[in-house]
Amino acid sequence: MQKTFLLLVTVFCLLNTHCGQAQSKGKRFPEPPIADKKTTYSMQLSDAEWRQRLTPAQYNILREEGTEQAFTGKYDHFYQKGTYYSAASLQPLFSSETKFNSGTGWPSFYAPITPDAVKLIRDNSFGMTRWEVVDSKSGSHLGHVFDDGPAPTGKRYCMNSDALIFVPEGGKPPVSSK
Repeated sequence: MQKTFLLLVTVFCLLNTHCGQAQSKGKRFPEPPIADKKTTYSMQLSDAEWRQRLTPAQYNILREEGTEQAFTGKYDHFYQKGTYYSAASLQPLFSSETKFNSGTGWPSFYAPITPDAVKLIRDNSFGMTRWEVVDSKSGSHLGHVFDDGPAPTGKRYCMNSDALIFVPEGGKPPVSSK
């Protein structure tokens, strides 16, 4: 009887997501905050200032919600250790520790560097519901997040390479978007 109880508790624990999180070295990954299109961001620039600050490709993605073509981004199959910063606000967004090869053609991460580095906005475009990922300081478009990523979060933050600036481990944070 005691063995049956212990077996049931073990099976329950293995199926319970909280136990699965505890097995991932005790590291928890809280969800980023939800925002909407009316959210005000601390970094406010005019359209002319954004155009001056960003390359045309960066502007298209970050400010016009564009998407680079799959398998063309410089960070798709890129696996150096370091930090990925926002090309808009220059704040850190993702660590190479959470990067994985999703096979989708875009750099993918299972969690942001901190939950408040990005915000999520419901996106109902193209006849589907998705979650847009934006830079939490500027509201600039980075990509989308999906529920088909690896453990420990099950998330796939599918980002555009042109929205990111990579700094190798030990390097200095970027001072310019270009």
